[in-house]
Amino acid sequence: MPNANEDNPTALSQVQRRAVSELLRVSPVADDLARRFQDAGFGLALVGGSVRDALLGRLGNDLDFTTDARPEDVLKIVRPWADSVWDVGIAFGTVGAQKDGPVGDAVQRFQIEVTTYRSEAYDRTSRKPEVSYGTSIEEDLVRRDFTVNAMAVALPEKEFIDPHGGLEDLALRVLRTPGTPEESFSDDPLRMMRAARFAAQLDFEVAPEVVSAMKAMAGRIEIVSAERVRDELNKLLLSANPRKGLALLVDTGLAAYVVPELPALRLESDEHHRHKDVYEHSLTVLDQAIALEEDGPDLVLRLAALLHDIGKPRTRRFEPDGRVSFHHHEVVGAKMTKKRMTALKYSNEMVKDVSRLVELHLRFHGYGTGEWTDSAVRRYVRDAGPLLDRLHKLTRSDCTTRNKRKAGALSRAYDGLEERIAQLKEQEELDAIRPDLNGNEIQEVLGIGPGPMIGKAYAFLLELRLENGPMERDAAVSALKEWWASQ
Repeated sequence: MPNANEDNPTALSQVQRRAVSELLRVSPVADDLARRFQDAGFGLALVGGSVRDALLGRLGNDLDFTTDARPEDVLKIVRPWADSVWDVGIAFGTVGAQKDGPVGDAVQRFQIEVTTYRSEAYDRTSRKPEVSYGTSIEEDLVRRDFTVNAMAVALPEKEFIDPHGGLEDLALRVLRTPGTPEESFSDDPLRMMRAARFAAQLDFEVAPEVVSAMKAMAGRIEIVSAERVRDELNKLLLSANPRKGLALLVDTGLAAYVVPELPALRLESDEHHRHKDVYEHSLTVLDQAIALEEDGPDLVLRLAALLHDIGKPRTRRFEPDGRVSFHHHEVVGAKMTKKRMTALKYSNEMVKDVSRLVELHLRFHGYGTGEWTDSAVRRYVRDAGPLLDRLHKLTRSDCTTRNKRKAGALSRAYDGLEERIAQLKEQEELDAIRPDLNGNEIQEVLGIGPGPMIGKAYAFLLELRLENGPMERDAAVSALKEWWASQ
């Protein structure tokens, strides 16, 4: 490992000690693979994010390697050694593998990718990078996105390779590009989004010249496929501090091409029409939703928190009394959410769940602060369905008032609703509310076959169930016959 930088010896020596510890942990697997490449006449180096994470003391079981061996040679070396191999990325020079290896007294499973030295660039119209193989690790490192990802450790000798000052930038917690930012972003415009993602994931600052290039080249992101943009956005949203990355996307103009609804939330307000900054409010709701997560990052909840108010700009009205209204912004917002997420190629299920949460996020306030009736509780649970727990979190997060008395009152009101839900769940099946008679029983009682009237009868009984709760069979049959007589 290199000597500590004289200007910042403490920070660099700390990251070096962490790196040595992390590399020793994965050495048995990494060195074993490196010797196999060596025996075949090739070099192998741990590279990129793996080296960065080792220096940060957070190296996981995903290991990235680079080599001068071509993909077909990599396959010949890796196949007899790995527990499993996949070549879905071979067109881009990458071979994947899985290997169980010793770590101390335990055995851990490693996910490994080996990529041939390469260079890649977009032309002005392509949505896919053109790949050409390189001949040296220095050539490979200069095409990496940021200096902190342009470091390598040659194996098995553990020679540290850092031609672009990545170690120092890591100690300073700053993102710079190995070459000029313009060259880097021209090669792959998605790197502009990666800058925002790494800022959020690692809590790094982005160098001023990099930010300037992002602003100047933001429109180039349009040449990248929606799927790659979506995946990068997801990584940003699932990071420890997505607000930081999202703010960078908005401030540089990238968000205008990726999620234009987000910068549109920066509504202008004047001295006569004061209202919350919807953009800042949305970021705060996202922060508060994250704080309520119980089982790790929840992408559906985070997307819903970010997008819940995107219908406000289209529905804003200045009322005669000086107030500002956003009537039905939840309905408009749900449609906008569906359209944006579909454009970003999210799964149908995720589009459905997020847009449904956006549509329901005001439902709680529609009931006022009074005592909830059993009927209202049943409808709330029925409408939320499997999204109920997320709706609880979203609704609570949506309270960003600084008025402690008002915030306390809203919190107590929602506590009351959750208590009512729990009480009713003890008395009846709230999670799967259905009529007291099924379709076959309805046909039998009415003496008719399948058809649209069965659906209408079912809807009538469901409404009765929601309003009154469970009914005895005889009472349900009587109510159904009375309804049928009126048709």
